[in-house]
Amino acid sequence: MSFSLPESLRTYIDERVRTGHYGNTSEYLRDLIRRDQEEQVKSQFRQLIADGLASGPGTPLTRDRITYLKDQALGEPG
Repeated sequence: MSFSLPESLRTYIDERVRTGHYGNTSEYLRDLIRRDQEEQVKSQFRQLIADGLASGPGTPLTRDRITYLKDQALGEPG
């Protein structure tokens, strides 16, 4: 993979490596990508929580409800 960076960003990365925060430029970029991936997962989780909260009041989880949900998951008529 190849890409170009403005000199100011290259200088910043070089400084991070020079001060021992990262072993080399590739390590720094891999860390940024991992952090971005983690942030995406957190963002998706926050959205799922928001969707759940917006979906209305909860339904009590009774034995009948569990059976119904299992049947729905297995594609069986409920």
